[in-house]
Amino acid sequence: MITSGFTNAPVSRFLVFSTVIGSVIASLTDTRYLLHIQVVPHLWNYGQFWRLLTWQICYTNSTEVLFAVLAFYNLRVIERLWGSRKFASFIFSTLPYTTLLPPLLLTFVLRPLTFGRINHLPAGPTPLIFALLANYYAAIPYTYKYRVAPYAPSPSQPAPNSPERNLSGSQTPTSIWAKSITFTSKTTSYLVPLQLALSQFPGSFLAAAVGWAVGTAYRRDVLPYASSYRIPGWMVGEEKKREFEGLRARLDAERERDGPGAGLATGILAGETGNNAGETRQRGAGARRTLGEMVAEQFRGRA
Repeated sequence: MITSGFTNAPVSRFLVFSTVIGSVIASLTDTRYLLHIQVVPHLWNYGQFWRLLTWQICYTNSTEVLFAVLAFYNLRVIERLWGSRKFASFIFSTLPYTTLLPPLLLTFVLRPLTFGRINHLPAGPTPLIFALLANYYAAIPYTYKYRVAPYAPSPSQPAPNSPERNLSGSQTPTSIWAKSITFTSKTTSYLVPLQLALSQFPGSFLAAAVGWAVGTAYRRDVLPYASSYRIPGWMVGEEKKREFEGLRARLDAERERDGPGAGLATGILAGETGNNAGETRQRGAGARRTLGEMVAEQFRGRA
């Protein structure tokens, strides 16, 4: 799962390239203004309810595109853990929740509670990223821990939380500068999605919170039919793999049917392993064929 690149992660590769290509197309066609949602005037005044289905297509600025690409690349380990079919099935099964819940919550909950001050929902698949991030948090273990402190303890003085200081019984006044913060190998993986959640606050934070809730609900089997849903195998190339497996099974069956002599080598060394093995043994263990004899046997058709 720590292999670099997109090995065994075709769906993640598609998400990365589609994020970049979609943003480029939106910029070239000057359609970025059609992607975000403002309850007023887009929904209530203009009746553009189709925005509820299209706001997750792509991001509208280069900074968010960069962070989204890095996030999808880091989260490719989820696809390697689950497999491409389950990974794609997760995206499809949670898509109705990640697409409809943020604008509905914004329209009917947050905007009335804030008297219209929160009115904007930025474009981009931020809920999808945080739904994957919730499963990354729960399923992928960390490999190491490290601490960051504003000071380095002297060799003669034990650390504030060390067992030696606790056993000695000496109590010294501590301040905020004597504290250390513990990080793990997964900490940096959360920084990039955090930038997306805070990029266009509070709308982007709402999308991130909904995505995290949907991902957690999926993992706990709360979403109806989401955990059991699977897309057809041909959508992620599994049918092709099954064809190769079937071909290998047929070849193994043919070898078993033809007997122990089937599938032996043919060519220059075939005389030593094929039907002429007895003849080769009769020539003696120390006898070796010359290069001319081997070439001649190939043209004569001897195994």
